[in-house]
Amino acid sequence: MSELAGDTKRDLKRRLAGWDSIIILLTVAVLVVASLSISNFGTGRNFTFLVLDLMPIMLVALPMTFIIVTGEIDLSVASTLGLASSIMGYLWNQGLSIESIIPICIVAGALLGALNGFLVTGLGLPSLAVTIGTLALYRGLAFVVLGDSAVADFPFNYTGWVTGTLGGGVIPNVLILIVPLAVIFGVILHATPFGRSLYAIGANAQAAHFSGIRVARTKFWLYVVSGAVAGLVGVLWTLRYSSARADNGAGLELAVVAAVLLGGVSIFGGKGSLPGVLAGVVLLAALQNALRLQDVSGQALNIVTGALLVLSVLLPNIASSIRSNWQRRKLRRAAAV
Repeated sequence: MSELAGDTKRDLKRRLAGWDSIIILLTVAVLVVASLSISNFGTGRNFTFLVLDLMPIMLVALPMTFIIVTGEIDLSVASTLGLASSIMGYLWNQGLSIESIIPICIVAGALLGALNGFLVTGLGLPSLAVTIGTLALYRGLAFVVLGDSAVADFPFNYTGWVTGTLGGGVIPNVLILIVPLAVIFGVILHATPFGRSLYAIGANAQAAHFSGIRVARTKFWLYVVSGAVAGLVGVLWTLRYSSARADNGAGLELAVVAAVLLGGVSIFGGKGSLPGVLAGVVLLAALQNALRLQDVSGQALNIVTGALLVLSVLLPNIASSIRSNWQRRKLRRAAAV
């Protein structure tokens, strides 16, 4: 019994010392400090804007977490979002109904993701190079579809729902979409054999293949899901701002990757948790929101995002090295005794 209690205590200490736990605590601290020190940050109205700001990052970060856990990456998500927005505007101008356009945009995103998946898994090309290429390709296609113009006359019952709140309160309607998807992705990653297989692929793809995991097929479908979610976010982005533009979502991929890595997912694959990623998204969105309330320029916000991206790679490695050195010293002391 005492051994079980000791194991439980050690496991609890290990979890609390993990990077994702640190980020969760840091996020809570930032929210509390910002609420107390920045005017209007803690208001219900600002909470609504904060959720709307983090919505695209959080939704795209869900499949991105799966992809990075397997040791790959998808930098084309923002361009997929922009192309979906352009398709939405073009089809609306052609007279199609919103009810028909939304699934078309999601399917278009899935097809774009399938192209990424084929190039990475079918042809064996590196995902970084592939998705940098399709980042430019899809953004270029977005301008081909819609040009420099903007389409802005979407139905109010859709735009109003995306920007509206439950019962006229402070809880945004989009949480109805965000929360279930986050729970579904979290359960799949942490409580299913499929989720465990993603960690196995990220840790050692060759070993995972020999153990019976269909590595290429798994990665392919992750890219399809990533594209479909980016297409959905393209629709939500367009409805939120009531504007379909080819440049919608430009630069979003950096914020998504920064949030995922900040949440403790290793860029090399095999490590990370979804709760840490969700905390990373909230932390990034809260910092950006707080800076906007302080009238900080957009260029400064880009600097913050870039700095967090660098720190999200650097700090977990430093923490891991410190932890490893401490454990080695502890073993040496034990051996000396």
